[in-house]
Amino acid sequence: MSGPGGAAASSVSSASSAQEEGMTWWYRWLCRLSGVLGAVSCAVSGLFSCITVHPLNIAAGVWMITNAFILLLCEAPFCCQFVESANTVAEKVDRLRSWQKAVFYCGMAIGPIVISLTLTTLLGNAIAFATGVLYGLSALGKKGSAISYARIQQQKQQADEEKLTDTLEGGL
Repeated sequence: MSGPGGAAASSVSSASSAQEEGMTWWYRWLCRLSGVLGAVSCAVSGLFSCITVHPLNIAAGVWMITNAFILLLCEAPFCCQFVESANTVAEKVDRLRSWQKAVFYCGMAIGPIVISLTLTTLLGNAIAFATGVLYGLSALGKKGSAISYARIQQQKQQADEEKLTDTLEGGL
């Protein structure tokens, strides 16, 4: 177990890795909130999927409950205080790049849907999949401003004009 200094170091490393990727503080919290809501959604839907006699629905429900636990472990380790290595796992996940988290979360959400395509699995994994999409969008980065876009276009146009004048001068 880590002391109070370990939690502070974890939040600092999380903030520095998010700043390197250009993720704002509110977007980082939106992703975390989406992960927690996705975990709750997966857990509730997983329990409902397990109340059946069809084995594929039971397997999908167990997978969804496992997804809920993993999402909570990665996004809100304080909810999993009974797991000794929760903070260690959360620190390792925070060091991952956004696109890696996106692939991991979207892949986890698609698994139960592939096993048993029902409305319960679709709705239960929708928010978990949305968490992966949010991380994927953050991996794409910020949109450029109109001024920087205009500068790039002007530089391209000047380069094209210089090439054209060089070919015309070379032909004379």
